[in-house]
Amino acid sequence: MGDAVAAIDCGTNSIRLLVTDGERDLDRRMRIVRLGAGVDRTGRLDPAAIERTRVALAEYREVIEAFGVSRIRMVATSASRDAANAADFHGMVRVTLGQPAEIISGTEEAALSFAGAVSGLGGEGPYLVVDIGGGSTEFVRGGRSVDRSISMDMGCVRMTERHLPTDPPTPEQLAAVVRDVDEQVARALAHVGAGPATLVGVAGTATTLAGVALGLDRYDSARIHHSVLPAAAVEELAARLAAMDHDARAAIPVMHPGRVDVIIAGALILREIIRQTGFTEITVSEHDILDGIAASILR
Repeated sequence: MGDAVAAIDCGTNSIRLLVTDGERDLDRRMRIVRLGAGVDRTGRLDPAAIERTRVALAEYREVIEAFGVSRIRMVATSASRDAANAADFHGMVRVTLGQPAEIISGTEEAALSFAGAVSGLGGEGPYLVVDIGGGSTEFVRGGRSVDRSISMDMGCVRMTERHLPTDPPTPEQLAAVVRDVDEQVARALAHVGAGPATLVGVAGTATTLAGVALGLDRYDSARIHHSVLPAAAVEELAARLAAMDHDARAAIPVMHPGRVDVIIAGALILREIIRQTGFTEITVSEHDILDGIAASILR
């Protein structure tokens, strides 16, 4: 399948693969590997996390070879930029995948995420795309292309590890997340602007919240993609999830097991973004940086 390409996005919480020919997805999958577990505290990647990532990457290489794909681009983001022992991770990638992972700048990460997020939305914007990852959250404003962007160190894994040691969290712990997030959201919006736009949310926090709000009995990306989540629903979900214990959240049909412990922090991040921007709704996109990476190969 010579026209197909393979895109791999390796973040703090998950590693994802997309094989596409530009017209249709041939394979799209995700594994929660928590590569960035503990990095906020230790400054290093845990060897066990590198091994989990290696196992997923070996699976992806088999899929890529089965499709006969030769054009591959792997991008690694927040955790592998921050870690003192990032060379261990990159050595593993070269051996497992047969080529290196790219560490891209925050500017390029924003451009790729924006390109993926707004594809298929129609119109020329303006858009404000928020990509809540495990280690960081990207804010990207633009129309046909990116006008302003910034990356903030407030991903769902980072905030959980920093502020939520108990499950369910205490009111004091939740307040600590909000204080941290509020300060960072205010700085981000001062940079990219909070004027009129279509607010677009990508990545697992936004898509999971959309699935819960839709009352899905299983994760259905087709129904979640381009669904609209009212601000009031985000408020309700953030409060409801914060009051649940681990088992109750795990029992939610659309909840991925690897997202159970970080969804509270993710929901609080999204809630505070909506509060500070004043938007009444957010459009949720299943397309994000992974699709942007694939498009960059196909160009």
